[in-house]
Amino acid sequence: MTFIIIILAVSLQIYLSVKKVSPVISLLIVAILTGLFLGMKPMEVVKSVESGVGSTLSGLALILCLGAILGKILESSGAAKKISTTLINGLGVQNIQWSLLLTGFLVGLPLYYNAGFIILVPLVFSVAKETKLPLLYLVIPMAASLSTVHCFLPPHPSPVILVNAFKADLGKTMILGSVIAIPAIIVAGPFLGKLLKNVRIDLVGMFAEQVDIPYEKLPRAFPSFSIAMLPVFLIALSVISRSVLPETSLINQILSFVGDANIALLIAVIVALWYFGSRTGQTTANAMKWLNEGISGISIIMLIITAGGVFKQILTDSGTSEYISSFSSSWHMPALVFAWVVTALLRVTLGSATVAGITASGILVPLLVTTHVSPELMVLAVGSGSVFGSHVNDPGFWMFKEFFNLSLKQTFFSWTIMETIISFMGLIGVLILSTII
Repeated sequence: MTFIIIILAVSLQIYLSVKKVSPVISLLIVAILTGLFLGMKPMEVVKSVESGVGSTLSGLALILCLGAILGKILESSGAAKKISTTLINGLGVQNIQWSLLLTGFLVGLPLYYNAGFIILVPLVFSVAKETKLPLLYLVIPMAASLSTVHCFLPPHPSPVILVNAFKADLGKTMILGSVIAIPAIIVAGPFLGKLLKNVRIDLVGMFAEQVDIPYEKLPRAFPSFSIAMLPVFLIALSVISRSVLPETSLINQILSFVGDANIALLIAVIVALWYFGSRTGQTTANAMKWLNEGISGISIIMLIITAGGVFKQILTDSGTSEYISSFSSSWHMPALVFAWVVTALLRVTLGSATVAGITASGILVPLLVTTHVSPELMVLAVGSGSVFGSHVNDPGFWMFKEFFNLSLKQTFFSWTIMETIISFMGLIGVLILSTII
């Protein structure tokens, strides 16, 4: 009965979206009805709604707002245009997908998915405007890199937790994860992007306005790249310092502080306001206009993501994961395939890749005692399953949809397919490596 209720809930969400009901309202309605039909008491539903809002916003609110402000400054000052034209001139339009893939991979290594995504969105819009190439053709390679790194490689939350849970070797996991990630990114990125080249998307939204700045008046390339990548640099420094310096070291504490995603983005915003604003003679009022436009542009997207987080929380608190655990233990299949299937089911029902991975670890740890499976490959099998079939209960689904002005159908045929390809490619890679290791 639980699966039937979940399927009906997803179907209702799709129906309301097709009928143009605001995702904020429809997601909340569907989440509340789902909780009630799954047997939750009314006040339990209320607490889950509050918990879902808090847990989603606590990790996203400042990152989204500060990232949107930084993106708006880069876009309005012409820095994003300078970055995109430099990439195009340096690598050529014919290689632009691969340059965005590489950019997404490098940015995604130290940054959590949401932070990397919000930093790169204005760059993708700028490249699309300059090259006149289809948006999905450009954004899919970048998104595939970010998503693959997020599910396979430490220091991202789910891989780190899984490494600890399965007592895997961190270095070995990173090496094997990289081996699997590269073909997954290529297939789910440039190859899928080429298939979507004929899908036309209107360039509208907070980063899509045409800024008519003559090329000779654009900022210089080096500071434009440096400020755009400053959060990535600060976060990467903190990751390195934590791995090589004592925890009590003053330098480590300072770098850990400035390398926090929220602090790193705040520093980048301040530097950007100075360099592109006051240094160039912009008035404080005009600089604050950029800030306000960035925040207002992100507000509705943040509400939609939050409503998606509420849906996820309802599914978690209603005991859906325990339901899956109760019957999954009776299945008989190879351990790595079993790990992927269980995690994929949790991902489809719960929405969050991180929650699916963490929940699966509790189910799968006993397998390592009774089998001789490599714990590193178990980490990667769970990571692969955690990105399977993203849909309307995943906040990332709505982030991708709203930022790029996609219809629900377009989001399923781009984002959902991309995530599923990464998942299957990961499973294939794990099974191939299991025959070698």
